[in-house]
Amino acid sequence: MRSVVVTILIVNSIFVSAQEATINWMTWDQAITQSKKDSIPKKMFIDFYTGWCGWCKRMDATTFKDQNVVSYMNANFYPVKFDAETTDTIVFNGNSFLNSEPDFKRSSPNSRGKVHYLAYTLLEGKLSYPSYAILDEKQARLMIYQGAKPADQLMGILLFFATDQYKFYHNYLYGQWSQKLTPNK
Repeated sequence: MRSVVVTILIVNSIFVSAQEATINWMTWDQAITQSKKDSIPKKMFIDFYTGWCGWCKRMDATTFKDQNVVSYMNANFYPVKFDAETTDTIVFNGNSFLNSEPDFKRSSPNSRGKVHYLAYTLLEGKLSYPSYAILDEKQARLMIYQGAKPADQLMGILLFFATDQYKFYHNYLYGQWSQKLTPNK
């Protein structure tokens, strides 16, 4: 009997460890809809990726699998996975955003496509992948980040915005600047 219990515990622990938690990625429309439903909306974290981007795939395989990133992202953000070359029409703030060449046909799913105007707009035309945009609770853009990030750097970014530290950072910078201008007495 004891060996059966031990075997069940071992199998159960292997099964549980194989079930890693994942980021609950949403589409743009799902995130907007959820933000309208929630009594206390969250900020939005948008991962702009493309099918041909190797660093985007690396982020999916590493940083976006880190359990600290996963749990913090799911708890504090609407995480949006946005194909920067999608041909979908996205309505945002009463404007329709389309792909720059909606009739363009890719030679394969992993070949380069044409940019979507929402990605172009939110990234201010700086089309580098992966890129990330952080939007506040009313979908106003707060910041853009570019390039693959290790888990610790991404956690710093997530903490900075989720805890609203970005609202006070300018005060800190102003204080540092003022100290340099005012000679010590």
